[in-house]
Amino acid sequence: MNAAALTFSVVSKTFRSEGRQVQALAQVSFAIQPGRVTGLIGPDGAGKTTLMRLVAGLLLPDTGAISVLGLDTRARPLAVQSCIGYMPQRFGLYEDLSVQENLDLYADLQGVALTQRPARYAQLMRMTGLDPFTRRLAGRLSGGMKQKLGLACALLRAPQLLVLDEPTVGVDPVSRRELWQIVYRQVQETGMSVLLSTAYLDEAERCDEVILLHQGKLLGQGEPAQFSRSVAGRTFQVSAKGMSHRRLQAQLSRAPGVLDALSEGETVRLVMTAPVAPTAEALLPGQAGVDIVPVAPRFEDAFVARLKKHRSEGETRLSIALKNNTGDRDVVIRVDKLQRRFGDFIAVNNVSFSVRRGEIFGLLGANGAGKSTTFRMLCGLLPASGGELAVAGHDLRRAAATARGRIGYMAQKFSLYTNLSVIQNLRFFSSAYGLRGKQQKARLDWALTTFELGPLRNANAGDLALGYKQRLSFAATLMHEPEILFLDEPTSGVDPLARREFWARTNALAEAGVTVLVTTHFMEEANYCDRLVIMAEGEVLAEGTPLQMKTRARSAKNPDPTMEDAFIQLIEQRQGKTADVAA
Repeated sequence: MNAAALTFSVVSKTFRSEGRQVQALAQVSFAIQPGRVTGLIGPDGAGKTTLMRLVAGLLLPDTGAISVLGLDTRARPLAVQSCIGYMPQRFGLYEDLSVQENLDLYADLQGVALTQRPARYAQLMRMTGLDPFTRRLAGRLSGGMKQKLGLACALLRAPQLLVLDEPTVGVDPVSRRELWQIVYRQVQETGMSVLLSTAYLDEAERCDEVILLHQGKLLGQGEPAQFSRSVAGRTFQVSAKGMSHRRLQAQLSRAPGVLDALSEGETVRLVMTAPVAPTAEALLPGQAGVDIVPVAPRFEDAFVARLKKHRSEGETRLSIALKNNTGDRDVVIRVDKLQRRFGDFIAVNNVSFSVRRGEIFGLLGANGAGKSTTFRMLCGLLPASGGELAVAGHDLRRAAATARGRIGYMAQKFSLYTNLSVIQNLRFFSSAYGLRGKQQKARLDWALTTFELGPLRNANAGDLALGYKQRLSFAATLMHEPEILFLDEPTSGVDPLARREFWARTNALAEAGVTVLVTTHFMEEANYCDRLVIMAEGEVLAEGTPLQMKTRARSAKNPDPTMEDAFIQLIEQRQGKTADVAA
């Protein structure tokens, strides 16, 4: 067997925070073989980023030893850094420089010889599809293009080991697939070893092997199928005639013996605590038309089964007293031929849709499709160039401030004040929404209790794990009990357990009559939506229920398509038509 590409031998790393010690890694040992893609998986705060910074020689272990390509990171950190490629979560692109200038800068930093650069640049630009955009400023690239440029910069020196910290966060499915193709091409053509972390558990299944971390400890290492086999006989798909998918998921999550209940559109996927087939009477007493089908286990089932504490997220309830909520299903968001121009560039072009009270409505699209621009116009943060839009009965062209008082907006980047504590953030946002005195105190207590933030009330928001930042941002959004929620990629980068908690809360709000408009790059999350639209290049490609979207993608080769299959097919059809017109 070849020498290991990376070895950790009883490695521990501790940090000090607010006068206390935090153990990021505890006696972690493993080895990964060369020429393989190894996934680093674990919930928020598991120690993944710390481990990767140790691999890159940016941190030194407190105890233990790390060998990278046969080099000791403690003795020879610069030598290690010269033979690996490292792409952190927030890759340091210089947004005021062009694509070409970023490449030149990183080639200088990595010591790439001038004679080698033209051929390497051409190869990487062709591989990433960025060749037509070398003169464009990095800040004007879409999210997917930025990630591909970051990857190109990490690959300039053709490293023997490539270390990628969540490279596909915030990237649409088409760009995500392209990034994976680039990575695997490098492995196949050059024998490169890859260590990558990801919040997408379907990506973990593409890896040759995975390393599972939890609270700084190694829980397991092996092929994804090896983990999946641990829940064999425990996974089922359930449907019930006449019951909404939201209510079905909520009831099943509270049923005896159910460890996990995940909405998959019209059905719910169950992971049971034991390999015993459940009965309809046990799961849904008195409910007619219940269908229970065994399904093959997958890596996500095993991940949740191993890490999830046995509690029912479906029991989450948010007490929210809605203003003017009469239980009707009136249209509360209306968009008609909406347009937004930036100079000669049309970001949103004749977009139309409507959303009813208590509905979860999805706005999906590739990076740069116009979703966030549409969001900002609906929130009154950006004026429309044309068309009509009304929110909560108010025309946003005339009464944007009035409409904003009835909505909650959770921004893509979590608009928190990182140098303020949890309680200070909540107090600030509640004051901004006009809460004072007893009413404010009651809402602060509600937020700390409902989102389980009490033990962290004095912690700085910037020091929180990503999942807790999401909780805090969601709590701040709900302080004034809004009727309508705008959620812009609210689960980007958070682990599957945190996503489940988030959607349990969101479903409870929708059941209470809150209207939710959400964007997401997690295509499986589209299954939580009642209806959705898919956008591309500022226009609506398709509108309908998740089932209708998946039905459009059904074929003899793919009789049971996923939402991601449906999304990619629509985007590729659009790109094919555009190419035909250009030709």
